[in-house]
Amino acid sequence: MGFYCRSINGSRRKLGYLSCGTGNPIDDCWRCDPNWERNRKRLANCGIGFGKNAIGGRDGKLYVVTDPSDNPMNPKPGTLRHGVIQEEPLWIIFKRDMVIKLHMDLLVNSYKTIDGRGATIHIAGGPCIKEEECLGGSSSPTIFSQGNRFLAPNDEDHKEVTKHFKSSEGEWKKWNWRSEGDLMLNGAFFTPSGAGATARYDRASSMAARPPLLVPSMTAGAGALRCKNGHLCGH
Repeated sequence: MGFYCRSINGSRRKLGYLSCGTGNPIDDCWRCDPNWERNRKRLANCGIGFGKNAIGGRDGKLYVVTDPSDNPMNPKPGTLRHGVIQEEPLWIIFKRDMVIKLHMDLLVNSYKTIDGRGATIHIAGGPCIKEEECLGGSSSPTIFSQGNRFLAPNDEDHKEVTKHFKSSEGEWKKWNWRSEGDLMLNGAFFTPSGAGATARYDRASSMAARPPLLVPSMTAGAGALRCKNGHLCGH
């Protein structure tokens, strides 16, 4: 992780934190603070790479989920669904432990942060959360896949990582799609097209990618955290 040192150390000095030694620079940025509950929105300043300028609901009010029920047709104030559909930025937290069974997919509007720290929240037994966003495009999109791990299903018709919707071969072959250092498992494959290594990709890169073989070790500490006010969050 040496290539992170300059930018991450600068961020830590700026935020006034010391490293908690998790090995994850985003976690280290906030998990050292025992008063995380009073400083929840500091998490929005811990991003790196392409996500470093993402703010979520940082500039909005706190919205407290007090009701675990779900009514997609008429969302009640205090429910998770009512919070995520609002137009204004909101930082969404939970009053207590709860199990939320959604009755329809939960579409999350822009500038929302769902912060479950301090409570045990299960969204289970129904549909899932979806973000309203589009990845890719239809007008010469540029894709640079670097250091990713792709595991294909057993279905032979679903092995290809790339997909060209409603585009002729003569059209999509001009698109700049490139794979570098990706790990392809169970027959997964990436169909490159367009330019090779060019300045176009260099401008799109914000940091070096780690080898995909390190994914298991780098994500070994992933999962839900136990967070109690006045104490560091841990597994």
